[in-house]
Amino acid sequence: MPTNKVSEFNNYRSLMNDKILSGDNKIIKRIFNLDTNAFKEGHLPVKTKELLGLVASTVLRCDDCVRYHLEKCHEEGLSRAQISEALSIATLVGGTIVIPHLRRAYEYLDILEKRNYSMDIAAYVPHAPVRAYVMGDRGALNEPATADDIEQMAKIICEARQAGAVGFSTSRTLNHKARDGEPVPGTFAALDELNGLADGLVAGGGGLFEVAPQGLEFDRPVFLSEVDWMADLAERTGLPVSFAMLQNELNADSWREALDVVDRVNANGGRMHPQIAARPFGMMIGWDGYHFFQKRPTFIALSEKFSGDDLRRELARPEIKARILSEADDAPDASKQFDGIGTFMQNMLDKMYAMGDSPDYEPGPEKLVTNMALAAGVDALSFAYDLLNKDGGRSFLMLPFFNYVGGTQDAIYEMLKHPATVSGLSDGGAHVRMICDASIPTYVLTHWTRDRDRGPKLTIEEAVKVQTHDTAAVVGFTDRGVLQEGMKADINIIDMETLSLGFPHAKDDLPAGGRRLLQTATGYVATIVNGVVTRRMGADTGQRPGRLVRS
Repeated sequence: MPTNKVSEFNNYRSLMNDKILSGDNKIIKRIFNLDTNAFKEGHLPVKTKELLGLVASTVLRCDDCVRYHLEKCHEEGLSRAQISEALSIATLVGGTIVIPHLRRAYEYLDILEKRNYSMDIAAYVPHAPVRAYVMGDRGALNEPATADDIEQMAKIICEARQAGAVGFSTSRTLNHKARDGEPVPGTFAALDELNGLADGLVAGGGGLFEVAPQGLEFDRPVFLSEVDWMADLAERTGLPVSFAMLQNELNADSWREALDVVDRVNANGGRMHPQIAARPFGMMIGWDGYHFFQKRPTFIALSEKFSGDDLRRELARPEIKARILSEADDAPDASKQFDGIGTFMQNMLDKMYAMGDSPDYEPGPEKLVTNMALAAGVDALSFAYDLLNKDGGRSFLMLPFFNYVGGTQDAIYEMLKHPATVSGLSDGGAHVRMICDASIPTYVLTHWTRDRDRGPKLTIEEAVKVQTHDTAAVVGFTDRGVLQEGMKADINIIDMETLSLGFPHAKDDLPAGGRRLLQTATGYVATIVNGVVTRRMGADTGQRPGRLVRS
């Protein structure tokens, strides 16, 4: 049986259900609705109902029904032993004629068990591909949506929510671009489109409405206008609305103005939850990532001939340094993303920090590259070159774009303490050659509760709550986020005395040899997911108890 059998089955089922329900046969629609509602939580728990459905389907010898209920049992976290016991009862009741269907059930169960993960995962329905699917080139080119376009998109969002998507996400920032360099579909969506899509989410049962807003980076009036329409949407629909919020240097207090709106909406029964980054938000600069000299002819020639340690040794030679520093940058290739970023970095040395022997994300002004160069009496770019050569050429510099106005994390502290915010803006899955922010959860535990020495700290209870209960509540997961009987057994056992972050390092393990920055952590005694130990003392146990979580 092909490994894509699950996807094939679900796609076919969804397609044909749509065709069946597209007609105006009220009897069929009522039967479908009754079937859906019958398996919701009631006097019997969902797990029990799905096992009952599996037994009945097996006895009735409906292979499609068996597959459906097997998948539901799997999603509910029922063990293979529990499912097998139910199938044995079905065989007892149905007799030996059931055995061919039993074989196919076990075959399908094997496929489902191969789709396990180290943790539970969930999915949003994304605006950009839905828009491009419905509108074609008009959607991709960010042309205005018609009423019919909006209706079709809303229908897809409704169906996705009913299928288990936990919410809807859209990007409106000009920093998010497609491969052709154009803003992603939906960037300039009008309010009628956004409101229509929100209505589709409501029709599907609700869920989180998530936004990367315009103006976030530097345009205060635009950002605050975004906050206003999101506030209106939250109040009108009752949906929880989450949006990215950062402190920027040009408008250092615009985030406080946004929180004033949030406080007003939430006081009136609405739900707005800014997503914040728990440390400075920017990029890391090093030989193994992006750097100042990547368009210098000598560096280009060396990088074509050498790699890894060999390249780093060449770059450490004094004559190579002198040659690179004497050169001008080649013209950037517009077809290559970030190809010209090195020239940009050269003009940001006065905002760039040395991270030290251990990663320091709240360095003082003495760690600014320009101040260090001035103290040493050398040119700043030359000094930066030497900093990149530290630790055998594996060193990094930190360039914070946001959340570090005045060279302090005091604003982050205020954001973390606000009751409506959620720590979630880590950007851990994007731009992985220039940042390594997937380590932020560990940073919250180390820096904010133990290591900070330049301002107030959080209690360990606050640091845990903001990353467990609060994030689960915002997404609508009521079955996890606290240590309590009957809740999901997802637990980290931590040795706080030894908990620490390692220095970022590069690894070329993405598809086609793509590079990413990784950052290890020590001090995690065990990680438990759904009651199963997945990591012990930092080592993978091989267990994969994670499941796709549906709303």
